[in-house]
Amino acid sequence: MGGLNRCMGKKRNEELCTATVEPPALYCWWHDPEKAEERSRNASKAARSKTDVEIGTIKRRLKEVAEGVLNGSVEKGKGSVAFQGFGVLIRAIEVERKVKEQEEVLERIEMLEKAQNTRGGYQWR
Repeated sequence: MGGLNRCMGKKRNEELCTATVEPPALYCWWHDPEKAEERSRNASKAARSKTDVEIGTIKRRLKEVAEGVLNGSVEKGKGSVAFQGFGVLIRAIEVERKVKEQEEVLERIEMLEKAQNTRGGYQWR
């Protein structure tokens, strides 16, 4: 009966991974190049889910403010400022989403490069 091995992957800070893997595996789930696409899909789903909830909340609040302006319970000036604030918030959420997407792509590229390097292929520079 064989023992566990340490994952051959490196963390983002270049330290060696401390996870253990069962032979013949060389990498844990987080560092296995063959799992990169699955990790990316999972991260994208989580980010979209969070964004969908935030956007849903903003849409509900926009409707409330609009109805308040129309029925007179919210002053037009306050409503206008609220709409401007919601616009800034929506843009911030969009920027955050784009940054996460870029990080996912960079992580996938790193994993592909590491996989290529460990298989003795061309090293990208």
